[in-house]
Amino acid sequence: MSAAPTPDSLEQVLRPAAAKLGLDLEAVTVSMAGRRGILRVVVDKDGGVTLDEVAEATRVLSHALDGTDVMGERAYTLEVTSPGLDRPLTAPRHWRRNVDRLVKVTDADGRSVVGRILDVDDQQVRLDVDGSVRSVRYADVAKARVQVEFNRKDR
Repeated sequence: MSAAPTPDSLEQVLRPAAAKLGLDLEAVTVSMAGRRGILRVVVDKDGGVTLDEVAEATRVLSHALDGTDVMGERAYTLEVTSPGLDRPLTAPRHWRRNVDRLVKVTDADGRSVVGRILDVDDQQVRLDVDGSVRSVRYADVAKARVQVEFNRKDR
């Protein structure tokens, strides 16, 4: 039996194929379901990813994988999806894609703040926290996630 593929080896194949479609490769995971592997690939872009784009990405990424032996001889299922709402915000592009959304940010000391993303740059995010603007450097963020809003009052 061949060795299991590594995320790094998969990313080397998948990242350029996703980039040709204008998509960022956000995550790659491989798990086993019986004798079959499940390759999950998360793609995203500014403005979000449509179902048609996910379908096209599935076709292109599958073709890229077929041209290599990165998955070995193991049978697998390819699942391509967009990131869920619960995805942590870990890169400036994640913050940029969520401008005007409510987020909960926790720092390294465990202190949390909830605020709306006003704007971002490569070093920090500016949040509206109860009417006050607060700048938070990405380096100071231990955890950050978008909060679900069902009935936004200002809309």
